[in-house]
Amino acid sequence: MTATAPRKSVTAPAGDVVTDPVDLRVIRALQLAPRVPFARIAAVLGLPERTVARRYQALHRDGILRIFGAVNPFRTGEHPWTVRVHCRPDSAEALATALARRDDIVWVALAAAGSEVVFSIRSPSAEQRDTLLTRRLPRASHVLDVEASVLLHSFVGQRSDDWGGLAHHLTADETARLRADALPTAAEAAEPVPLEPVDHAIIAALARDGRASYAELAAAGISEGRVTRRLAALLASGTVLIDMDLAMDALGFAAKAHLHMRVSPARLHETGQALAELPEVAFAAALSGPHNLVAAVVCRDLADLYTFTTRRVGQLEGVQTMEVSPIFRAVKQAGARTDEGRLLDPLPDARPRRRPAGPGGAP
Repeated sequence: MTATAPRKSVTAPAGDVVTDPVDLRVIRALQLAPRVPFARIAAVLGLPERTVARRYQALHRDGILRIFGAVNPFRTGEHPWTVRVHCRPDSAEALATALARRDDIVWVALAAAGSEVVFSIRSPSAEQRDTLLTRRLPRASHVLDVEASVLLHSFVGQRSDDWGGLAHHLTADETARLRADALPTAAEAAEPVPLEPVDHAIIAALARDGRASYAELAAAGISEGRVTRRLAALLASGTVLIDMDLAMDALGFAAKAHLHMRVSPARLHETGQALAELPEVAFAAALSGPHNLVAAVVCRDLADLYTFTTRRVGQLEGVQTMEVSPIFRAVKQAGARTDEGRLLDPLPDARPRRRPAGPGGAP
């Protein structure tokens, strides 16, 4: 069971929207460079280091952002599955809550006005996954239909800054300077680094705090030098990712949706790449099943979502059909539960987890 820590009292109550320009600049800077020292971020933004540190701590405490490390399943050859469960509306909440308690389920949301539960599963064994998908869920009396698809290729959603809704809060020069300081992005052809026993302690610590220092990562009895070398190798190969999760409602982005598309096979790759260039897209992947392309998008409101789907996505030549499924409420994001739309930290004994199939509103 994935345990989460209770949210501490917040300075920005649930329902409030972050509008402070300094907060928004700090958030975007951390998206670009989640492990860069506060002193460097402060120098780029022209702010005191203490201000940057204090703003980050408040935003994290209030459940608005969370930086974490995770294993990238696409680099280890373990592809996640995304599952849509249509059920009776009066049972969807209970089903979503039960699924969120499982360690192998990293993302759960209610969609279609609460009559659909969508989740991403990363089971340690095919047997465990198949037991849930082929026996337990289909036999539940309140479940009407189960549609499961394996993710074949990720177009966007492997970087902490993939969602670009806050990009305009930094200048082009500030963005370039922070990108230069950020962790290197692994080339798709790079060889994954096999996980060693010592890595699990490092990953577990990063799962709790993606900004943990090398000294903190070495607290499990590993030398600081070895931690530094192992983490550098894991990050450079893309085997481990440092990501940032955001409470989108608290940032004023209230319209989140999954786009389930049918795309001509000959145009699938170019269409996925085109989606990856759109700032509203937090995640996009090719997958098996009747819809061969899925995207998680984050917009300001429903009017913005309509404009985006009709004038941007709808104009892509390869898209044959598109189903827009608004996200009613996220129950679990990036392996940790949510509370009134805010992010909860995993408790210290939480197990290392795989990278979710997508940041924020991703499936």
